[in-house]
Amino acid sequence: QVQLVESGGGLVQAGGSLRLSCVASGRTFSSYAMGWFRQAPGKEREFVASISWSGGTTDYADSVKGRFTISRDNAKSAVYLQMNSLKPEDTAVYYCNTDVLPIGRLRPGPYWGQGTQVTVSS
Repeated sequence: QVQLVESGGGLVQAGGSLRLSCVASGRTFSSYAMGWFRQAPGKEREFVASISWSGGTTDYADSVKGRFTISRDNAKSAVYLQMNSLKPEDTAVYYCNTDVLPIGRLRPGPYWGQGTQVTVSS
């Protein structure tokens, strides 16, 4: 079993930045792909970004490309999402996700964190 704990959410003004963190436990973190998804009120959960187990491959949703950066530190069993130039439409609960297989835009892994709220005011 894998446990994921997110942190770093909060309230920020449009144009500001936040850095989300997700710490994993329970399995060999360095063997797992990691991803971030988000869910806004009244909307379905959507893909944000993913990173391979080695960190060598990343993928981003078109809506965040150029503004968000995903990274990982296998020594700390952590994955990060640096969010810059935030927009009100980025407001959502952000979830950390993991799987031993690569995480696809339409294929999240089976393990989820509890989520962290990000609110961007205009």
